[in-house]
Order: sequence, then structure tokens, then C-alpha cells
Amino acid sequence: MRLPVMWRHDWVTSCSLTGLLFLAGCADTEVPGMPVPVSNNAVAVIGDDDGDGFEFYSFLGLGEGKTWRDISNRAFRYDSRAKAWMEIEAVPGSPRLAGTAIGVNGAVYVMGGYTVAEDGSEKSDPGVYRFDPGSQSWSELSAMPVPVDDSVSLAYRGRYIYLVSGWHDTDNVDKVQVYDTVTDTWQAVTPYPGTPVFGHAGGMAGERMVICDGVKVVPPEEEGGRRSFEASPECWLGTVSASDVTVIEWEPLEHHPGPALYRMAAVGTKTGGPRVLFAGGSDNPYNYDGTGYDGEPSTPVATVFSFDLETLEWRRHEDLETPVMDLRGLLESRDGFFMLGGMTADQTVTNRVQVYTLHPTSQ
Repeated sequence: MRLPVMWRHDWVTSCSLTGLLFLAGCADTEVPGMPVPVSNNAVAVIGDDDGDGFEFYSFLGLGEGKTWRDISNRAFRYDSRAKAWMEIEAVPGSPRLAGTAIGVNGAVYVMGGYTVAEDGSEKSDPGVYRFDPGSQSWSELSAMPVPVDDSVSLAYRGRYIYLVSGWHDTDNVDKVQVYDTVTDTWQAVTPYPGTPVFGHAGGMAGERMVICDGVKVVPPEEEGGRRSFEASPECWLGTVSASDVTVIEWEPLEHHPGPALYRMAAVGTKTGGPRVLFAGGSDNPYNYDGTGYDGEPSTPVATVFSFDLETLEWRRHEDLETPVMDLRGLLESRDGFFMLGGMTADQTVTNRVQVYTLHPTSQ
């Protein structure tokens, strides 16, 4: 049985500029645009727990040329105290995109992604790397048992990282894998019960996660035909067992109103009560250059919504100021929720840093 959900409406504010970004009604905090335009980049945030500042990170991704030559393993860090971006040592390994990054206990972990060769062939990368902000150095860790890209990464208890579904070389997988940052080990987890997908989005608040949408593989209608890729309008609520991090109880949710979306930004948050917040994306799934699998150019949406984990309701929020797609994460600091880079109108790869501020409900 699908969990019953309802729509409520909250009031929010968003504002952004390509050069400087002003927060929460254009307040006194400024964040410069990223040093280079980049899309499909893995992003993470650390710090801000003691109010002494935070750091944003951007890794890997696609440059403005949008060809295989424009895929990168460059890395950038923004320091809120210095109010400046700087380039840091590149992520080890080959240039790739659709990786995932997440901050855990003061360090940043970068996982997976895929490479694209000149002939267009793609390969999922198994690499897992830890960036130490103190020493400004990288460490190679235990590789993923099943390499995935376009997956969802979620942090749990300041120690574990879940990877939910995603693409593995030639097809989607239903696997959920959990990495222990203390022991540098991997374990298999209760599989994802929905249709296996890539380019989906999700977040985690406490012991609960919400996973939505993405792209499924549709088998050919006749023998010898070509398979196709379609949006998957599914949302699932997962609850991690209190006694075993490898056990997740999954429950289907009614799908959020509107079409399924591809490569949204999402994050679990306690702002306004525990919820998972989703922003942007596209309703036309596409290849990495922004051209839809249907041959039509994809366009970004400005949609923002959340799933309230207390009331089990979908909540609609004010749209983004600038529609954006091709995102790998939504970053939260005390100043709001941030989207770094992505594609705006006409599949334009941007250096824009866009903020979204979620205010208390006004219902």
C-alpha cells in the first residue's frame, strides 16, 4: 500500500546572480560565482556546525563545450570565511562525470562517476577517494564492490555512506551499498525495491530517506530492437534499522504531483521540521550534453517541493528564480540551500551559484 500524502504550500525566497549571490532576500552574505562553468559536478559541504563558517566543494563534471573532451576531474573549494573560491588538487583518476560527493565528519568523499571515450563508449568508475581539508590531500579508499554512476549518496550517523541504485556500465542496478568511513569497508544493503534508475534524487533526515524519479531502461518491443530510456515516476521511503545499517524497510509513496524529473538537486534537512527537499531538474531525460533521448533539447524546470517526514505530506514551495538541471546535489548551510553550476536555458553550462531559502510555513 502506498503511503497517503497531501500537498501543502510553504513560502520561500530565492535570489541569485551569475557573479555575486545575495542570500535570504539579498542579505549581507556574498558568494562569488564558481571559477569555471561546470555541470553534472559532484558537490559537498562541510563545516558550519559551530557557526564558524563552511566550505563548498565541486568535483569532476562537464565544461561548456559539452563534448567528451570537456569532461574534467578538476576540483574547487569555496571558503565562506575568505569569501573566495580556489582550485584544489584534481580528483585522482580519469576525467569523469555523474560522480557523487558527500561530507562526513569533516572530510569529503568522492565516489564513482563514468568516463566517456572519443568513440562515445562509457565506463562506470569504481574509485572512492577521501579529501582531507586540513592536509589538502587525497587518499584512495576501498573501491565500490559494484561501480555505479548517477547514483544517490546519503550520509548516516556521521559515519556511513549509502549509495542507492544507479547505472553500472550497461544497465541500472537495484543494489544499495553502504560504506563505513571508519573501517573502510563495504556491505550490501536491502535492495532498492523500485524500478532501478539512474539520475534519480534523494535525501536523508535521521534514519529515513526519500528517493524519487530518475530514468529507467525500457526493453525493446521486438527481438533485435533497441531499448529506450524513460522517466520513472516513483518515490520510495526507506527507514534504516536501528540495529543493523544493512537493513532498510522500504515503503512506496504516492508520486509527487507533476512529471518525473531527471537530475534534480535534493537534500535531507531539519529546516521547518524533518523533510527531504527537491529542486530543479528536467522533465525530459537526456544524454550528458543536454540533448534528450528523444532527440529534443531538454529544458530545466524551476520546481521546488519537499516531502515532510512528520506529516507524510508533499509540500509545494515557491519556484527557483532560475530554472536549472543537471545537478548532483543540494547543499545546505546556515544561509540556505545552494546549487552549484548545472545547465540553465538552452543547455547552457553555468558557473552560477543559486541559493534557495526555506522559511517557516504560512499555511
